[in-house]
This record gives sequence, C-alpha cells and structure tokens, in this order.
Amino acid sequence: MAADIVEVVGDYVKLKKSGSGFTGLCPFHNEKTPSFHVTPKLGIYKCFGCGESGDVFSFVMAQEGISFPESLRTLADRYGIDIPDEHVEGEDERTRQREGIFHALKFAGLFFYRQLLESDEAEKARAYLEKRGYNKKIWRTFGLGYSPENDALLKAARKEGIGEEYLVGADLIKPSQRGDGYYDTFRGRLMFPIFNPSGKVIAFAGRILNEKKKTAKYINSAQTLVYNKSEVVYGVNFAKNDIRKEEEVILVEGYTDVISMNLHDVKNVVASSGTSLTAGQVKILQRYGNRIVMIYDADSAGQNAMVRAMNVSLEQGMDVQLMELPDGEDPDSFIKQFGKESFLELKKKSAEDFVTFTIQKAEKEGKMESPADRSSTIKHILESIALIPGELDRQFYVQHLHQKTQVYRKGTDRELFQQLDIILNERKRQENFRSRRSSQPPQVPAAGSMPDREYYDSHETLQSEIKPARKKPHYEMEVIRLLLIYGEKMREYIGHNIGEDHFEDEEIRDFFKDIMERHKNGEDVAKEHYMNRESPFPSLLGDILLERHTVSEDLAKRLGGEYRRDKNPIQTAKSCMKSLRLKFCERKRQEVSGKIKVAEHDQKIKFIEMLSKLQKEISRIEQSSSDELFDDPEFAKDEPQLGKKTFEYKMKEK
Repeated sequence: MAADIVEVVGDYVKLKKSGSGFTGLCPFHNEKTPSFHVTPKLGIYKCFGCGESGDVFSFVMAQEGISFPESLRTLADRYGIDIPDEHVEGEDERTRQREGIFHALKFAGLFFYRQLLESDEAEKARAYLEKRGYNKKIWRTFGLGYSPENDALLKAARKEGIGEEYLVGADLIKPSQRGDGYYDTFRGRLMFPIFNPSGKVIAFAGRILNEKKKTAKYINSAQTLVYNKSEVVYGVNFAKNDIRKEEEVILVEGYTDVISMNLHDVKNVVASSGTSLTAGQVKILQRYGNRIVMIYDADSAGQNAMVRAMNVSLEQGMDVQLMELPDGEDPDSFIKQFGKESFLELKKKSAEDFVTFTIQKAEKEGKMESPADRSSTIKHILESIALIPGELDRQFYVQHLHQKTQVYRKGTDRELFQQLDIILNERKRQENFRSRRSSQPPQVPAAGSMPDREYYDSHETLQSEIKPARKKPHYEMEVIRLLLIYGEKMREYIGHNIGEDHFEDEEIRDFFKDIMERHKNGEDVAKEHYMNRESPFPSLLGDILLERHTVSEDLAKRLGGEYRRDKNPIQTAKSCMKSLRLKFCERKRQEVSGKIKVAEHDQKIKFIEMLSKLQKEISRIEQSSSDELFDDPEFAKDEPQLGKKTFEYKMKEK
C-alpha cells in the first residue's frame, strides 16, 4: 500500500516544506520549536526532540491508539483498498470492539441518509432542509439524514447482522428502563454525522423538527470508545485543507453555520460540536493553522461562550481574533442573505484582536465611562493576556493595551506590567497550592463509594478464571511493594480501593491475598516474613523489591543525601490502582463479549447491559486522572514525609 506519509501526518501536524522533507511541531510531546521531521522519500518520520520515529503505520497507531491491523485497515479505507480478512487475524479485544463500533456507525450513517431520501416519514426533514436552502448535493456531502421513530435503526441493524453490543458501544441504542430490550437513541430527528479528521463517522447529533415538543433541541452521542467530544471539532474533515490554505480557521457555534458557509464557498469553518471549546479541540485546530477567528451569537450566552473559547485558545498559544455580526444575524443567515464576498469584506473590516475587540465592546456598552468600569475592563483583559504562554507575546499585547487605553489612563505602560505581574504571581501561587494539595490530600474515600466492582462481582456470569500474563505486570508488582514497605495505613488505603480480583497474575494475586489476610488478622506483614516462606514468595519478593536505581542511590550516598524510590507513595499507589482497575474492567468486557455470542435472548440482553456499563466505566477511567479516581487517605495529612522529594542534597560538614 503506497500511503502518502506527508498527507497522513498532515492530518495531525501542521507541516512546512524544509529542503527535501517537511517539519512541524511534534505531536508526541510539547514543544515550541519544530523538531519533528517527515522524509517522504524514505516514508518515515523522526522527532529529534523526544526520539519518536517510524513509518506511516506506526504514526497512525500512535495517534489513534490502535493496533497495526487496525491502522492498516484505516489507511486502506482512506485510499479505497480492500483488505482481505486474513490481514486482521490476531487482533485484540479492544481493536475488535473499535472496529465493530466503527462498522455500526457507518451503517447508521448510510441508513439515516437513505431514510432522508426515501422515507415518507422524513418529509418534514426534507422540507426543513429545503427551506434552509440545502440541496441534495449538500445532504450527500455532509451525510445528513433522518432517524425514524419506532426503533427502525435497531430493526435494520439486526437484519444486517450487526451485533447489539456494537450498537450499544456506539450509543446508537440504549437498554430499556423496563428491562425488555432496547430502543434507538435518536428518534424522529434530523441527523448530523460527526466525522474524525480522516472522514470516519464517529458520532451523531440529532435535531428535533417539532419546535413545540418539550425536549432538547439537539442530542449528541455520548462518549464512546471512538468518540471523545472534548477532542472533536465538527467539520474539520471538510475544512482542514482550506484552513492550511488560508492559514486561518473560522469558529462558529452551530452545525448549520458550518454547512451554510460551505455552501457559499467559505470552507475554512468549524464548530465546537455542541460543547464549550476545549484545549483538546484547540490542539486539533492547531494542526492546520494558528489563527482563529471566533464568531458567536450576540446574546449573553453566546458572548460568555466566546470569552471562554478566547481564553482557552490564548492559553494554547493561538492568534485569536473576534468578530461580531450585525444585530439579529448569525453566520448561517448572514451568508445566505449577503453572500461570500460581503462576509469576507466584513471579516476583513471588523475582525479584531481580542484586546481591541474587548475595548470597543466595552465602549459600546458604556463600560468605559466610570473609573471602576474602566479598571475592571482593563483587569479582565490583563487576565486574558496572562494566559498567553510566551513572555514576548504577552509584552506585545500589554503594549497594545497601553496604546488602546492611553486616552483613559493618561499614564505609562509600567502599571499595566505591574498588574500583569500580580496576576501571574497569584496564578503561580494557586498552582503551587494545588500541587501541594495533590501531594498531601485530605480525605479517605467514604465507605461504599467504590464504583462498579461490587456490581460485577454480584453476577456469577461474569466470574471466570483469569489466565496469568506471561510477564508480570509492573503495576501489580508495585502494589505489593507499597503494601510491604509503607505499613498498615497504606494497606488499609489500597485494600479499600481494590480487591484480589483486580490482579491478573495468579502469583501476585495470591501474594496480595496473603498480605491482606495477615493484615486483617493482626499478623506480621514484613519483607523478612516472606523471605522465609514457601515458594514462590521469596523469589517474587526479590523481583518486587529489586531496585532499578542503584546509580542514583550510590550518587545520593556520596553526596550525603538520601535516595527514596517514590517521590510520593500515595501518587504511586493511585497510579497503580488506576491501571489495575482499568485492566480489570477490560478483562470483564472481553469476558462478557465472549458470552454474548452464545447467550440466549434474555440472557443476551443482560450481558449487553453489563457491557454498556463496563464500557462507560472504562471510558471514565481512561479520561480521568488518578487523583480524580481516588480520594486521598486521611493519614497523608499526618505523615508529610510521604510527600517528600526523592532526593535531597545536604552539604557535607567539613
């Protein structure tokens, strides 16, 4: 397969020609100076900052978090190449689940589109689109569709042989609250498919057509294995090349704004997928261009959303411009009424940097008349400037603010820089405070607060023997080490959050069980005890306690300091417990998926409900930090030594 590595990498990285190759900011680590190189002649990429390198397949695997067979199939789909089944043998359960979800989403997209074209029930949707001026070419380009009532998608998918677990995993169907089957997530709605940058359907948004109906105007797909709404931008698959060409992205609020702008040949336009703009979404846009023009509705909700989006974009280092349309207009209505040229002319005249825009808006609203209002406006602007990562950029914006407000202040820029320093120092103080709190947190988790494990344990159908891994997982061994070294309170903390069934390795599981039983009975739990126990305890103990940092330890001793393996044992425990809980849920998901295939109808429904809950829990764990998943133990406050740094330098006495 001859996949163009520049084209594929260009979906993720803004590349610039450099000699015989291309350069850009590395997507594998944060950097401000490009050290990421793509060499099309050799078909490889290399980052000289972090060392990441490989070919087009390894790049897709790393960026999408998928296996080689799935990356092969992704690129084959992109270039219209058919891959025989034997190429996908050996895929793991996660890959199989992702592929099943993608297939279900693709089927749903085609189903909704055909319904829009052919169904009598969809007449109201066709009338709505025609009224907005959207022709059938636009329907096809954007994959617009209609979701019928009466669970039509579920019935069609069953006929096609698509597994219900994939429909649940894609959030296309939901289990009935009555426990008697499933129902379609989207019913009687105009459908907008949401695509990833390479053009795969990953989710849907559904709009009601009966405005009098008391329900949400839009409903969106929930988070799934293939859809993280905080990292998805609507329309980016259509806009990415034009964003590169114009070196600018236009951000609007709604799906129809994007479509109408495209219809009138303004194509570097995206929307934030029905959510407030996030840092993840900004990073997606930065792959293609670094200037963003924001157009939000003039109402208070729209203006508040614009301020939030502006600050998020500034914090990510974007060049931000803001633009306001005439009263009562949005991008959809304006471009339909006045056309492309008028829009571009208005953008050229009225799109302003955030400092100028904010001051002009404050002047229009009479917020620069009193000293208190002037001071408040200037402080708000300085708070936004403080978010900009580059010191030089901050300096230019402060000087620009000085010029724009000199008529009100009559002073120099010195007091503006002084106020900026106050804001920056306060933020730094707050960050340090949060950092200290995270290393010495407050509370033990409330009894009974641990999610989901008890639920799954109560279902005998989920229990089966778990085969030991060939290589003992590092995080499982680390838990045993923490239990042995940090004493009774650490054992209570870890034992409150995980159980023996979380361990995949049989020997480590038995070790954990033995420690916790001895702990409960008030018996000795020490390294020395296990060195004198039967096999395999002594050899396991050696592997677990074997230091990997002998050079650091020797150096610390020579300098008169102390080396400790954990910067913060509590954080180490949380990180290990997160891995344990994630792997536990993934094994259960694989187990349940296998049972679904052979289950009878009633039992199958129960299994799919379990699968849905497991998938939600897996997504929650993956998207949460270990601090969000686990509260801090009470003893952290009383034993601050657990938060000490790993190495402390002490001057030797002469």
